Amino acid sequence: MMTPPSKPWILGLTGGIGSGKSAAAEHFAALGIHVVDADHAARWVVELGRPALASIAEHFGAQVLQADGQLNRGALRHLIFTDPEQRRWLEALLHPLIREEIANNLAQAKSPYAILVSPLLIESGQYTTTQRVLVIDAPQALQMQRTLVRDNTTEQQVQAILKAQASREDRLRHADDVLVNDKDLKALQTEVERLHHFYLTLRGGQP
Repeated sequence: MMTPPSKPWILGLTGGIGSGKSAAAEHFAALGIHVVDADHAARWVVELGRPALASIAEHFGAQVLQADGQLNRGALRHLIFTDPEQRRWLEALLHPLIREEIANNLAQAKSPYAILVSPLLIESGQYTTTQRVLVIDAPQALQMQRTLVRDNTTEQQVQAILKAQASREDRLRHADDVLVNDKDLKALQTEVERLHHFYLTLRGGQP
């Protein structure tokens, strides 16, 4: 009798802004690994026709909708940044839905392990749903430089985002593996491949 394949274990992948976590995730995906992005899940739960969008519109009014009925993220962001009470209301609505979206998506994985990519893996407590944590780390000056180039943003804005994300020490404290991404893309991909081969030898994310 054939034994059914064991369920994929979950690797949490995180890193600060401009650390290269998206590039790392893309390479894992290219190697055939099922990747779920928490940011995408957060966008899906508020798409047109989803119950969450109706609740948001009911609570905040038409000002948070665009003319076509889609969510006006800028307007919503402005409302919740100026009012912590409203931000908590929104988080209470969305966090369980995002968790469910992520879980459903991870459950579809057919690869030996699956990856949950989340910039807030540590802060949101999402790491508790994973069996292992990989942190993509980069020197802060390099994070800053990459983000300024990529997002066409100001240094102050990047500083603000760095402050809001878990401190580097906090992230590293939760890490089972750390990939220092301070060279070029080729070097990052080589490291991802090395980790991938190591992960294939693990059962349930542990050696």
